[in-house]
Amino acid sequence: MDTFSIAGRKVGPNEPPLVLAEVGINHEGDVSKALELVDAAAGAGAEVVKFQCHIVDKEMVPTDMTPGEISSEKLWDIIKRCELNADEERQVQQRCVERGVMYLSTPFSREAADRLESMDVPAFKIGSGECNNLPLLDHIARKGRPMILSTGMNDIASVRRSVDTIRKHNVPVALLHCTSMYPTPYEKVRLGAVEHLQSEFPGVPVGLSDHSMNIWTCLGAVAMGASILEKHFTISRSWPGPDTGISIEPGELKDLIDGSRAVWKARGGTKNILPEEQPVIDFAYATVVTTAPIKAGEPFSRDNIWVKRPGTGPIPASRLEDVLGRRAARDIKADIHVAVADVDGFRP
Repeated sequence: MDTFSIAGRKVGPNEPPLVLAEVGINHEGDVSKALELVDAAAGAGAEVVKFQCHIVDKEMVPTDMTPGEISSEKLWDIIKRCELNADEERQVQQRCVERGVMYLSTPFSREAADRLESMDVPAFKIGSGECNNLPLLDHIARKGRPMILSTGMNDIASVRRSVDTIRKHNVPVALLHCTSMYPTPYEKVRLGAVEHLQSEFPGVPVGLSDHSMNIWTCLGAVAMGASILEKHFTISRSWPGPDTGISIEPGELKDLIDGSRAVWKARGGTKNILPEEQPVIDFAYATVVTTAPIKAGEPFSRDNIWVKRPGTGPIPASRLEDVLGRRAARDIKADIHVAVADVDGFRP
């Protein structure tokens, strides 16, 4: 599978999972909160802090629509309240630089994408709502930067059109499986879609943008090969905002980062014996031993031999049946390992 880099950070199945701490609009339009969230994410060990770049009148027409169960407030009012202007976004980006974390943002319009390009972002994160927005994808792909594409609310045919649009411009792309339910019940997460995307788009790094509660499904996704993980992030779920209730807090973010790396290191391999297991084999295995004194010519039986630890004897426990019924080649004391030469006709 392909690996590509974002600001020098390699992304792909042979690299530790890249965790995106998705602040989004959890700052509620307050730049001081946005800066505080950067500090909290950095303190938890985040590599990437991701925001959303909204210019409301460029991304939607005036509407009284509400975002369903997410909030009873009008969508226009939410986005307008949560906008950061260009200067504020640069302040946030600079704080990321100071804290040694990567700043990414999701554009929701051509103008937002252009603003982010002027800020020299290293990559673009595309939200699920824009996954099938081919004109916007084309506009962003022309900028020649890697794109991470969430795929909620889209099927394989739709995702394929989007990937083809991006690839026309020879731009690296990664795909994030996503279920656009807030929160997502565990039975609707569908981790199998990670493998589905991998099979349909060979060579494309695949990850999970997760809206379920806690971090468990993200860890499961890593075991299935996810290269990127995205979770909404807040300092406290008691903060106001449409996404804070499904967000993870700093301690959970740290657990996600540490846990995803542990699972990544643990996945793969085959069922074989490792050389490093030999010291345990030596004391944990059982071998054939005498349980009573045996005279030369006496037959071996369950009354005078059995299997015990440590496993340093020459005849393993699995060969006990091959010893039973044969005769001792010499006198043997009790409580010693039976040697191959002690057993008439025994073949190792």
